[in-house]
Amino acid sequence: MLHATFSQDVFEKPDMSATRDGFGKALLELGESNKDVVVVCADLAESTRVLAFKEKYPERYVEAGVAEQNMATVASGLANYGKVPFITSYAAFSPGRNNEQIRTTISLNYVPVKIVGAHAGISVGPDGATHQALEDMALMRVQPNMLVLSPCDSEEARKATLAAATHPGPVYIRLTREKSPVMTATETPFTLGAANVAWESDHAPEVVVFATGPLLYHALLAAKELEHAVATMVVNVHTIKPLDRAVIDFAKQAGAVVTVEEHQVAGGLGSAVAELLAQEHPVPIEFIGVKDQFGQSGEPSELYEHYGMAPKHIVEAIKKAESRKVK
Repeated sequence: MLHATFSQDVFEKPDMSATRDGFGKALLELGESNKDVVVVCADLAESTRVLAFKEKYPERYVEAGVAEQNMATVASGLANYGKVPFITSYAAFSPGRNNEQIRTTISLNYVPVKIVGAHAGISVGPDGATHQALEDMALMRVQPNMLVLSPCDSEEARKATLAAATHPGPVYIRLTREKSPVMTATETPFTLGAANVAWESDHAPEVVVFATGPLLYHALLAAKELEHAVATMVVNVHTIKPLDRAVIDFAKQAGAVVTVEEHQVAGGLGSAVAELLAQEHPVPIEFIGVKDQFGQSGEPSELYEHYGMAPKHIVEAIKKAESRKVK
């Protein structure tokens, strides 16, 4: 059943909001509470939801223009002098285009720049392959010193943004454009690095599903469908790096694992979970995500179907993982 701290309306008529909207709200909160918070944007203030901050705090807003490499280095300089910069663009361009500048001027120097990659994943839809960042978490996860966050909904994105501002080092926050169900509530716990259980069967779990980002909703739909067939636990993994070592305990409980992400499986959540479990407690794993392909134009629902990320595909993966367990 759905965990008590999650929104109990999620299966009926959930509120819909994009994760980028939660980021925009949090940024206004930070603007009021922390005078050192500044924003550097690559000519996408409205799309990345920093426009309200720009209008309220114009003296703390820097427009870098379509120059993502400059945006990263300017932010590094600001951070070196005590500011807490948030840099924003589409994830395809930041960290996609300015990865070297992030690596050399931000990660290497361990400065508190917060990199916000909006419009990530295939849910960007008709914008197509060039704008569908499917490798951004992999780029950021491989960098030493970088913390990587992938909030599941707008409320969690708000909390993630507030928490990121207090972290002393660099942070990458992955956001989406499309409105998605709001699954968490004000009282849902959020701690950097700590995964939390979203769904738990009445019986001991036979399969644990680790999901990140808005696709957590698809995992919940799959668990609900299998409620009386396969005892399933669904865990919301909002922090990709550092990965919560509780993943090991959950895998031990269930004995089989499914990972769910709107990202390349290579280098993303699936890889992170597989790497940890391969060292500590190997179990059968099935991966839901993009598998060595680029995106393409289409409606989000069509693309989820095409790339095997719809609820029915998660149902199949859960059944397959359970069947592979050593009996």
